[in-house]
Amino acid sequence: MPERHAAICLRTTDYSETSQVVHFFTRGAGAVRLLAKGSKRAKSKSGGAIDLLAEGDLVYAARHTEALGTLMEFSETASHAALRRDAPRLNAALYMIEMVGELMPPGDPHPEAFDLLHNALARLAHADAPVAAVLAYFQWRLLRHAGLLGDLAACVACGRDMRQRGAAREAHFSSRLGGLLCGGCEPSALEKFRLDAATLAGLAALAAVQSGAKVALPEAQAKAVNRMLAYHVREQLGKPLKVARYAVG
Repeated sequence: MPERHAAICLRTTDYSETSQVVHFFTRGAGAVRLLAKGSKRAKSKSGGAIDLLAEGDLVYAARHTEALGTLMEFSETASHAALRRDAPRLNAALYMIEMVGELMPPGDPHPEAFDLLHNALARLAHADAPVAAVLAYFQWRLLRHAGLLGDLAACVACGRDMRQRGAAREAHFSSRLGGLLCGGCEPSALEKFRLDAATLAGLAALAAVQSGAKVALPEAQAKAVNRMLAYHVREQLGKPLKVARYAVG
């Protein structure tokens, strides 16, 4: 029986002169990989080749094996064409969908992650959107949703409260240990990322926002947080995301 879900296109590869293999992130079924037969024809049921970032209503026939499912219909509701006219916004958007594609397992529904991606792409489309802040919030929320980022309130080694005066001096973040390291514990860690004042302030701002407070995230802090979180993603995956150097620097 066909499945129908809201979906966002994460990746496409050519299958033939007229067809594509399309990776979608759906709200109700998680990540799916589908053969879109004839999708590159202008009169196809998708209205032509399906592009990255396209959002719409997806109908497909699922497979219960590793074989490709079959796309039956894709009705686009948002192309995010505005993002393609601005390199920083486009790079941030491409980083987001690549991150989702790497962190979200196939066939496992994550509606909260879908809504996070949908809302972040919509926010980036606004001309006044602070790109670095939108990306920092997205990375923060997705990593927490995936269980890869704790509250960062205490040293992961000794338990020292990192919010105490002076505790953040010489602070580091360890991806392998999954948290902050105070100055007394960081020398024993082989893998770590040095946190400067801007990064620490940005992390505190994001934690406050997630708690419901209205806190600004200045661009310098957002960029610093993005570099740290991109490092964390790289360590967790064992490789950098392809768009990281363009989106994060």
